[in-house]
Amino acid sequence: MLSSAGLRALAPTIGLIYGFQAACASIAVPLKTEKYYDLCGSMGFLSAVGFSLYWPSLRSKFIVGTAGATIPAITAFHPRQLVMSGITALWAGRLGTFLFQRIQKHGGDSRFDDIKPSPVKFFGAWMMQATWIAITALPVWLINTTPRTLQPKFGPLDFLGLSVWVLGWGLEVVADRQKTLWREAKSQGKHDEQFIGSGVWAWSRHPNYFGEVSSWVGQYILSLSALSAASGPMGATSLTASSPWFPRYIVFAAAASPLLEYALIRYISGVPMLEQSIEKKLGDDPKWKQYKKETPVFIPFIGGSKA
Repeated sequence: MLSSAGLRALAPTIGLIYGFQAACASIAVPLKTEKYYDLCGSMGFLSAVGFSLYWPSLRSKFIVGTAGATIPAITAFHPRQLVMSGITALWAGRLGTFLFQRIQKHGGDSRFDDIKPSPVKFFGAWMMQATWIAITALPVWLINTTPRTLQPKFGPLDFLGLSVWVLGWGLEVVADRQKTLWREAKSQGKHDEQFIGSGVWAWSRHPNYFGEVSSWVGQYILSLSALSAASGPMGATSLTASSPWFPRYIVFAAAASPLLEYALIRYISGVPMLEQSIEKKLGDDPKWKQYKKETPVFIPFIGGSKA
């Protein structure tokens, strides 16, 4: 049994996330298609954002039948909830559209070639996506399920988190756009470069990935003041010292968001796969060797080929 009101309030959102991906899998697995995998992931974030904001009032009005319960206007939510929900929707909408257009153009995703024939493995991939959604945006789900009255005013720490998010997301967008233009120019015969090493790609070999991780670091920072206040005595500005909304460990648990993003991208599904692929093609190319020697693999301007 969940040990706090906050965790109990969080559970329906997590259930929706897994249920939505399972519903998508029920169509995709029999058809053995991955064409809508990324799009369903994006929709998973978007649906959970709306659900986590409105579920408490929907439950009170239509399930519990609380007298006088209403569906709140958007202005009734805390500014922190609106900011974190809004930038999550912006991030998910852009990324989902970008990846969906890419897979439509290429006709498939090679990551799924070996697992699509196995219903169990393919369904497992959808459940892994649900887990990714649940943990990656955990700070958002936690803030949206924290009552407005338990959250402190938007302050310096929140502005810091928003600034980190803007810089990270901006880097991701610019990097993706530069690479798209580079590919289009190459297909038109305007250059014969084998890899992109200009623009922000001169700062890092994977600036888009660094930007994505940074944006979730920003979301975590945005959540810190409210989670500290809502988790009882641990928060210096606690509003719920006698009956914490969340257990004290929730501030640390929410850090799983940027940590998971970093681990997945840097060591599992992002950087390693791309680096191995390009090494097979260009491992002996002097230009690639020089670029790899001079350009950090992940963090801009810091380190070399093993950074």
